[in-house]
Amino acid sequence: MKLFLFTAVALSAQIADYPADMVAGIPVNYTDAAAGAYTLPDPLTMANGKPVRDAKAWAKRRIEILHLFEELQFGRTPPAPKKIRFDVFDKGTPALNGKALRKQVTIYFGPNNDGPKMDLLVYTPANANGPVPLLLNAGFSANSAAVEDPGIRPGLIWNREKQHVPVPPGRGFGRIKVEPFLDAGFGVATVYYGDIDPDFNGGINHGVRSLFPAPKPDEWGTISAWAWGLSRALDYLETDKHVNAKKVAVTGVSRLGKTVLWTGAHDPRFAMVIASCSGEGGAALSRRNYGETVAHLTAPTRYPYQFAQNYSKYAENPGASPIDAHMLISLIAPRPLLLQTGNTDKWSDPKGEYLAALAAAPVYRLLGQTALAAKDVPPAGETVMTTLGYHMHAGGHGMVPADWDVFLKFMKAYLR
Repeated sequence: MKLFLFTAVALSAQIADYPADMVAGIPVNYTDAAAGAYTLPDPLTMANGKPVRDAKAWAKRRIEILHLFEELQFGRTPPAPKKIRFDVFDKGTPALNGKALRKQVTIYFGPNNDGPKMDLLVYTPANANGPVPLLLNAGFSANSAAVEDPGIRPGLIWNREKQHVPVPPGRGFGRIKVEPFLDAGFGVATVYYGDIDPDFNGGINHGVRSLFPAPKPDEWGTISAWAWGLSRALDYLETDKHVNAKKVAVTGVSRLGKTVLWTGAHDPRFAMVIASCSGEGGAALSRRNYGETVAHLTAPTRYPYQFAQNYSKYAENPGASPIDAHMLISLIAPRPLLLQTGNTDKWSDPKGEYLAALAAAPVYRLLGQTALAAKDVPPAGETVMTTLGYHMHAGGHGMVPADWDVFLKFMKAYLR
């Protein structure tokens, strides 16, 4: 198999070095020159060694890569339910000072109303003349905390004590800037990831995975469960006459950045992916020893439940794995993908995300799309506005308010 060779000093960076650290008893490197040399599997070489030279061959190679990520990282998921129920309990109420029509939908994953279910909040422009493209957000809090709108049904969240409780008063973590998207002719929707599956070890008994047999080593962890739930949100959006379901972008931050990458890779119905600070297990290269590593992710005290059990096989030697983040990125081609990072988010390795995108760029070009090409990581605030794009803000982990403006610009460019 053809390999790409990278060294720690191959590209200059706009990201400062930091002193080493220790997390979960595992060393953390924050010095770029110490990130090491590594080789990357070539996404454009078939498992049998044959080169991929056209879209037809890529379609076959894509299946190979997708199955590897299912088996070795995120886990296989069940198919969509043959019957899924949508309770549209808010059928189109004027909202947000008349700019929007608001819908609220409960999506039932199983046969019982008291079983796992998800509330979906949808806004479309009130003055739209037809179906509109839409941004679907995977959020860390209930919908009632995501948007300042008193008409949203109060939601429940999972707290640190693993209790399902009402949203604390005044909580506004993860607010969405809805109005600029409406003004530009886009819809916005959001779901709370904890409605799909709780984000803690043992949460399997309370989420969608409780409807299925216990996962095998190559079957779904919570990230695959969250991705499965986002696909069910798209199932509903396909029935909404106000939404152009062929032009739905999906976005999320941190572990939900990983989730939306896997959602877009696994479900090609999504037209665009905007992944924020997805880091290790997402868009950052695992073979690059910088910031969080597979060992940190799969340590028993941290997040092994988010992945297939097989993922821990490569904790000590990610270079032995047949996959890496650039191949996950390639699974979204030729659809638009924007990677958003922060220049002080050392844990998530923003340079590692750029390097992964650079290694995935040949797949985008093979399929007739544009992709970032410069060897140097662009400075903070300078967006690479190609089909495979990159934006690094000045700051740390997550989104800053100005990032929403970049997301809207990217959608205007590639989702019209």
